[in-house]
This record gives sequence, structure tokens and C-alpha cells, in this order.
Amino acid sequence: MKKTIAMGMAVLTALTLGACGGRNSGNAPAETAAKAAGESTGAAASESTAAAADPSGAGSVVTIKLGHVEAEDRSTHQALLECFKKDVEEKSNGQIQVDIHPNGALGGDTELTESVAMGTLEAALPSTSVLVTYSDDFGIMDIPWLFHDSQAAFDAMDGDMGVYFNQKLDEVGIKCLGYSYNGLRSMTNSARPIASPEDLKGLKMRVMENQVYIDFFNTLGASATPMSFNELYTGLQQHTVDGQENPPSLIYASKFQEVQKYLSLTEHTHNFLAFIFNKKFYDGLTADQQKILSDAAQHFVTEQRKMELADTQTFVDKLKSEGVEVNALTGEQKDAFKKALEPMYTKYREVFGKDLFEMAEKYNK
Repeated sequence: MKKTIAMGMAVLTALTLGACGGRNSGNAPAETAAKAAGESTGAAASESTAAAADPSGAGSVVTIKLGHVEAEDRSTHQALLECFKKDVEEKSNGQIQVDIHPNGALGGDTELTESVAMGTLEAALPSTSVLVTYSDDFGIMDIPWLFHDSQAAFDAMDGDMGVYFNQKLDEVGIKCLGYSYNGLRSMTNSARPIASPEDLKGLKMRVMENQVYIDFFNTLGASATPMSFNELYTGLQQHTVDGQENPPSLIYASKFQEVQKYLSLTEHTHNFLAFIFNKKFYDGLTADQQKILSDAAQHFVTEQRKMELADTQTFVDKLKSEGVEVNALTGEQKDAFKKALEPMYTKYREVFGKDLFEMAEKYNK
């Protein structure tokens, strides 16, 4: 890659601490979804739904119930607390309250997105990978090695690609206020280091319920196994699957190091989380309230990305210290994977079309 995503880690961390008021210095292990069920961050959960007739009624307090699947020590949750929740509640003088539910307490990404679309939940931060249910075009974001580096991916999602995806969501009753960074995905497994396509042959690899990921691993000779993230730790522990792929920070927070021996830094996909709101709820707010949410969401996205970039090498080092064997792929090794994936690239250029691919690839400067 043109640059490592760990570049400038110390600077990014310093900027983040200054911008969001500091991060929790601890890194407590992620709780399971079952343990987290019913727990929330902030005020008590709202009894109202996003379909409330007048969320902006004069003098009324608007409560935003927000769900995500990330652990509490990950950049997503920390930035939500320190940037989004703080900004919204301060700038609205307490007239908008934000209740954050981490650890999949309100369901997995698929369930969270469905709840937002139906209006039974105000907001969520699902992976763009599950949004293929609402627009197939989101699948292009899962194409391996689509972007050369994180900055190219950020520029695309802040530019016309983000606008394009926002329009797709708008058509199905979802308002998106930005795309936070879920990290650069790499592979873990319990069998062997992955340094070439041949190393994947015969391995059962957990993937999201997404056809691009299924084709990715099947094309390389692995057996792609769709599985909910909330079931993944148990699946790895019981050897229902041999491996999985996620950003190092999420791997560590989810304690996969307890059930996985090898981390191979394939760095194959830049993954994003869409900051989505029920459109009917959002449209029912006043213009001032909408601006508060929009500004706070942009602050959150900007600072969360810095946090995640800074966290990447930190969590690779933490995984090493806990006994995980780590191997980083060279440019030549990554090229071997790309060559093996040529049939898949050909297929998806037809599926998504030339224009959408060119929209993404133009950011690879």
C-alpha cells in the first residue's frame, strides 16, 4: 500500500484526545451481546419510537436511542460518547438526549438496520456490508483491495460515493449522516499463517451475510460460512469455523485471541459504518435540531477515524503480546491474491458496472 494506516499514530492520538476531551485509558474486554442486553449508555432508554408524530414539539425533550455492535473500548463507542453525544446534548441545551447501546444489545447489524428502517429505533451504526439488503451497490465497498489506502477510502466516502450511497438509503426511508471507519480488515485462523491464496484452501472462514465476501473466500479455495457476529466467538471456540476477518481493534476487543492462533495482515478491505437515522424521525426535527445532529455526526466521523487509525498498530501489538502469531503480507504477496481473484473482479465489474468502479478507483491517486 502507498502508506501504512499506522502512519502518524502519535499525532492522530494527540489530535483525537484534544478534539474529543480524552479517551478512556482502559481497554476492558468486550462483553457478550447476551450480557449487554438491556444495558445502555447515558439516560434510560426512550419509550418513544422514531415514528412519534412530532419529535420536535415545543418544549419536549427528544431522545435518540442509538444501537451498535461494537465493544465499549473501541473507537466507535468512545467517539460516540466523547463527540456525538456530548455535542448534541450540549448544543441542544439538553433538549436532545442520546442513549447509546453498545455490544449488540439491541441486535446485530441486520436487526439494527431493520429497526431504523421500520422506525422502531432512531439511529444505528451498521456496517455498510449489511446495507446490500437496501441497495446492491453497497457491495462494491467489500471488493478486496478496492482502495490503495485509507485516505483514498475516506475521500471516496466523503465525496461522490458517499453522496451516491446516501441517495440510495434515502429512497428506503433511511437518512445517513456520515461514514465512520471500522478499520482495515485482516484474517485470523486457528490452523496456519495466511501468506498466499493456497494457504486458505480448505479453511472454513466466517463471513458476513454478503455475497461479495462469500465469493471472495470461495474463489480463493476456502469455504465461506455466513454467520452473525454475535455468534462468532462461539463458532471459533467450537471450531464450527476455522477463521474470520476483521480489523485488529475489533479482533482484540472481541477476545478472538483466546480462540485464534494466527493473524495475517492481509489488509484486504477498508470497512465503514454508516451513521443512519430513521428518515421520518429526522425529517420531523426542526432545522436547528437537524443541524445539531449533522454537525455532531461530522465531528464524530472525523475524530473516530483518527482514533481507529491510531488504534490499529496498538491492537496488533496487543494481540502479539497475548500470544497471537502475526505475519504481514508484502506487496508481492498481496498481488498474488489479486491475481487469483481476477475471475471475481471480472464478475463484479459487470454486476456493479463500469461507472461505479470508476467512481471508486479515481480516488486511488
